[in-house]
Amino acid sequence: MDDEQQQLAILIGQIRMGRQEAYSDLYERTVQDVYKNVHFLADNKADVDDIVQDSFIQAFKALDKFEIERPFKPWLLGIAIKKVHAYRRKKWMRLRTIKRAEEQAIGNEHFLFHQADERLANDDLFRSIEQLPFKLKQVVILHYLNDYSQEDVAGILDIPIGTVKSRVHAALKKLRQKEEIRQNDVERVRNVQ
Repeated sequence: MDDEQQQLAILIGQIRMGRQEAYSDLYERTVQDVYKNVHFLADNKADVDDIVQDSFIQAFKALDKFEIERPFKPWLLGIAIKKVHAYRRKKWMRLRTIKRAEEQAIGNEHFLFHQADERLANDDLFRSIEQLPFKLKQVVILHYLNDYSQEDVAGILDIPIGTVKSRVHAALKKLRQKEEIRQNDVERVRNVQ
């Protein structure tokens, strides 16, 4: 372990023991490297400060899990790079939403009425999704409504892919059960008439 890595390891140890000043020392020793890398990787330079700040917040929250034998700076830069990707993904989603809105505005009146009919038909589904437990709801929204792959969802939520798959399965099972109950209620109403 080189001298710089040893000094960073000492600071991390002090932070773990509750020495508040060690946070600012660690920040001062590493912020330039993070800032430089984020600056070069970020498409929108206005986001650089936010990305750097978010990177340090996440790093400090995860510092208890950091393996002290590992080099700290590459670990920290890995967090920063993931944050850059998250910001790019968020920007891409905003652009995609804007593009969809523009396409809808360009469409003819029939298309808009058709789309409104589809939305009304999907109201029950959206209400059912809203009623799911948060952990299930977030994977459904990310995977089905935002078109993220299950691998992307795992990365976004920082959970194993197997957990994503089991949550998707559980959510679909609950949604199917609610749909069956709704269909049974509709049939009972029809039989009464």
